[in-house]
Amino acid sequence: VQNIDFAETFLDIAGAKIPSDMQGRSIVPLLKGEHPTDWRRSIYYHYYEYPQPHHVPPQYGVRTDRFKLVRYYTINEWELFDLKADPRERHNLFNDSGYQVTKDHMLQLLEADREYYKDDTAPPVFGGPSR
Repeated sequence: VQNIDFAETFLDIAGAKIPSDMQGRSIVPLLKGEHPTDWRRSIYYHYYEYPQPHHVPPQYGVRTDRFKLVRYYTINEWELFDLKADPRERHNLFNDSGYQVTKDHMLQLLEADREYYKDDTAPPVFGGPSR
């Protein structure tokens, strides 16, 4: 569940039509204990408020239940974390050859999520520097 799901949820509860151009989903089925098979498997984010308030370089990323991939696009840096083995995110696995399949999968998810959310406000995942 993400904050983008709130509006759709409120509209659903109110019995109103949910516009097709909204990016979230109603969580009413989840509240009823249902488990939709088409529920998102990854969470996309884009942080661009720099230098304030957190002094963190602009970035976008994708997270699954186990892995997190981050691209700091203004400084051309990548991070990949195995959240099960490294929940404190201390060991960047992006260049670890043992995680190549995972890295490729996460890159595909990231590209798909950026396309789904129509985020073209930063360099693309592929075709940009340092894959």
